[in-house]
Order: sequence, then structure tokens, then C-alpha cells
Amino acid sequence: MTSLLDEFRARDLLQDATEGVAEHLAGAPRTIYIGFDPTAASLHLGSLVPIMGLVHAQRAGHTPLALVGGGTGLIGDPSGKTAERQLLTREMAAENADGIRRQLEHFLDFEVKTNPARMRNNLDWLGSLSLVDFLRDIGKHFSVNQLMAKESVKRRLENEDSGISYTEFSYALLQSYDFLELYRREGCTVQMGGSDQWGNITAGIDLVRRVEGGRAFGVVFPLVTNASGTKFGKSEAGNVWLDPELTSPFRFYQYWINVQDEDAVRYLRYFTLLPAARVTELAESLAAEPQRRAAQRALAEDVTRRLHGETGLAAAERATRALFSGDIEGLAADEIADVFADVPSSEVPATGLAGEGRPLVELLAETGLASSKGDARRAIEGGGVYVNNARVDDAARAITVDDAIEGRFVLLRKGKKSYHLVAVVR
Repeated sequence: MTSLLDEFRARDLLQDATEGVAEHLAGAPRTIYIGFDPTAASLHLGSLVPIMGLVHAQRAGHTPLALVGGGTGLIGDPSGKTAERQLLTREMAAENADGIRRQLEHFLDFEVKTNPARMRNNLDWLGSLSLVDFLRDIGKHFSVNQLMAKESVKRRLENEDSGISYTEFSYALLQSYDFLELYRREGCTVQMGGSDQWGNITAGIDLVRRVEGGRAFGVVFPLVTNASGTKFGKSEAGNVWLDPELTSPFRFYQYWINVQDEDAVRYLRYFTLLPAARVTELAESLAAEPQRRAAQRALAEDVTRRLHGETGLAAAERATRALFSGDIEGLAADEIADVFADVPSSEVPATGLAGEGRPLVELLAETGLASSKGDARRAIEGGGVYVNNARVDDAARAITVDDAIEGRFVLLRKGKKSYHLVAVVR
């Protein structure tokens, strides 16, 4: 089998690992798990590093196990948080868990015969857990001093305004218990996660040793930031989600195509399966001809294809061309709204476009694309005005409801780059 740790090292994905894990992974196919917190309706880009960790594990012959925290999600992980999380209801956690399964299916193979991916929900054992039994059998193995020394707890204790509740303080015990249960139920011997989970992972390893006398291991990945120090996975609009209902294929593709040069090659190693030789070629191309953005394009194509398929990638590329050329042929109204979401816009009632419609020169002046009707008329006669990317040469042209794409939008353009999106309101 391919060495999993060597693959991680080659891709700069290995932050730390417990002693003996390399020999353990080389000895036989293992079951390896990562936990995913169902605190939102979708995973976001911040989850891509652990997801790719499971992808590499499966490709190396191991069995990837995605554990959804249907139980711990009701508690909340204090790691990386400066304040208490808002508690989820059981129904919300269950619904979010279903969404996570659908997203993971784009990356992991749940059907392959040799080592199919598995998915489990820790609510299956935490939901019926007796508090007295848990404190008696599990809690006795944890030192309060050690828990208070954990970085995630210390940071919260230093914040006098928020502090930390006993609910979140107990999170490390529950995550450790997850490892113990997966060791018992699934023969799982390795847990992976972000480097902020190191303390929780090692606590679970210790619990497996104390309770079952077994050996367990941990591997952690680096926490990803971009070259400017901003948290990875954030855009101006907020989180970039893996659910296409929350972040469209176009917006997803745009995130990757716009990453800084300093990040592009690193992200190729992290988030694609491209071989090292191809990554080197793209790095050389980026250094020699940065204006071509070959690395960013390869990155955007690979990751968008993996999540959204060929259809989603084609739609994203088509929308991207429209953004730069104004050619909107073949775009649906929803795609037009997405592509041109950042251009100036206004609304007109459908009744105002009924009958013979509204003179184009009036719309151009009212939207600010022209300074006056006279300026609009001169722009039209000069061949510089477009309606839905079609040049207009008649200054008497009127805009009617029939011009609205799917009855919803009319895209006006003056010159090469001045756009205005008119939404038709009914």
C-alpha cells in the first residue's frame, strides 16, 4: 500500500503524529476516523483538509470513517471559539448530519467493495448514555488539572466575559469516549483532525489504553490560512459552503480562481490529487507567466469538478466567461443574478414594461449608465449600448417584459464594463 504519512508529507499536510503510527499504518489496512460537527446545514471549505485526509486514507487502502457529531454537536466544541456556541436542537443536528453525508459522497466512495467509506453518528451511543455510569466509568480517567491545561479551555478561562460552561468543558470527555466506542464497535485505531484537536485526540488515545488496554494513534493536519493571514474558506460574503444551495458552483469556482499566487501551489497540494510533477509544472508556469493564472485555473477546475461534477464545472466556467465578456447566452436567470450580484441594480415593476414598454434612453438615464437621455441617445447611436449582450442601434428602442430573461432580469451595458442589472418585479 502507498504510505499514507508519506503522502501527507509530500503534500505538506502532516502537522504531527503520535509515536508508532507509521508502523501501525504500514502493518495492515486500518480504520481511520475524523469527526465532523453538524452545527450548520453544510460543511464549509474549512472542512476540506480533513475530508482530503480521508480521501488519501481510502486511496492508500485504509477504511475512512466519517463520524458526525449528532451528540457532541448538541454540546459544542470549544476549540477555536472565544464564546459559547448556540446550542442545537436534536432535529437541527439530525438534519445537518444528513446534509454532511450528501457532501461527503462527492469525495469518498461508500460503495467500493474493498474498503468502503463508513459514516456513523455519535448520538447512537451518547444519546442513551447514563450520566452516573459515564462519570463512574469514564470521568474517573480524566484529571481536571489536565483538562484546564488544554489550550481551548485556557483561552476561554482567560476571557472573563465569557468563561466556559461545564457543558463545553466536558466536550473533551465525550470526544474521547467517541474514540473508545469506535475502537470497540468498528475496530478503529486511528483518529485524524486539525492540529487544534491534538489534545482531544491524545486524550482519546489514553482512554482507549486505560479502558481496553488497546493501542490507538493520532494524526493532525495544519490549520490553513491564506498568504494575508485571513482564515481559509472565508470570502467577502462569509463562509464558502459545500452545499450548492448556499454557495453556487460559480461562487465556489470564483473563490479558487481568485486565490493569491502565494497560496495557489500550496492549495494544489492540499486540495487536489494532482501528482507532484504536475504541481511542479503549474508552479513553474505561475512563476514565469503569473498573468495566465494557470495554477489557479487548474485548482478551480479540479476542486469544483470534484464537488459539483462536470455539469457544475461547466456552469461555473460559463458564468465566469459571462462575468468578463458580458456574454450571457445560455445562462438561466438564477445564474445571471449570481454572476452579476455585485454590479449596480434596480427594480422596475412589470406593469411599467407592459404594452409598448419603457424607452431605453429613460432606463439608461435612470440607472445612471447615462448622465441624461441625450447622453443615452448618443451612446446608442455610437454603438456602445447593449441589452442582454445584444448591441442596440435604434435610439427609439423600448424595453418590454419580453426582454426580461425568464421574465426576471434585463442586463444593460454601456461600453465594455459598465453594467446595470434591472430586476422586473411582479
